[in-house]
Amino acid sequence: MLSAIILAAGRGARLETKTSKALVKINRKPLINYSLGIFNSHPEIDEIITVVSRDNKKQIIAAVKKAYLKKVRVFVLGGARRQDSVFNGLKQVSSQSDWVLIHDSARPFIDRESITKVIKEAKRTGAAILGVPVKATIKKARRRAVIQTMDRSCLWEIQTPQVFKKELLLEAYKKFSKNDFTDDASLVEKLDKKVRIVTGRYENIKITTKVDLLFAQLIAKGS
Repeated sequence: MLSAIILAAGRGARLETKTSKALVKINRKPLINYSLGIFNSHPEIDEIITVVSRDNKKQIIAAVKKAYLKKVRVFVLGGARRQDSVFNGLKQVSSQSDWVLIHDSARPFIDRESITKVIKEAKRTGAAILGVPVKATIKKARRRAVIQTMDRSCLWEIQTPQVFKKELLLEAYKKFSKNDFTDDASLVEKLDKKVRIVTGRYENIKITTKVDLLFAQLIAKGS
């Protein structure tokens, strides 16, 4: 059994909107419904746990009911940090689940093929994440002075979903969740567990700023 945890508790301050980020509309459709819809229809997803905030919980529940997303089983409140929100979701995962998928609702354009590929790789290795090769030149700097130009051929921009053996992810969270991490794979890496990267799509953008929202509108119209 595989459980999906969808994170939708973020306020989206950098988006500069009064509406919760998860409820911002892209072509008249709430942002969260894009990812929830694709996971709800995916045959390998058995249940969906949605992590929400006190401010958006009622509206997200209403949006889910309106869209008839039957696999959405639980709504749980998020925590102060992203990893706290994930941990809250983990506590609600079915005892029958062996695998956990984690996805940011702020990435509305995840596609069925990418989900299938990352699940397949995780089931083969225990831990797999989506990513795309970095296209820009990346420089490491201190006080705006360049220290090093990074080797672009070794750099990946990491995305979600990320998929893990449930017991492996729980062990990582129990041991390292007090530290600050930007993604779940970072905690698993602390266990000296190799995490495999599966090539995703550049369209799987994360909505963070108003510019991202403009790109999202274009992607939605072209899909």
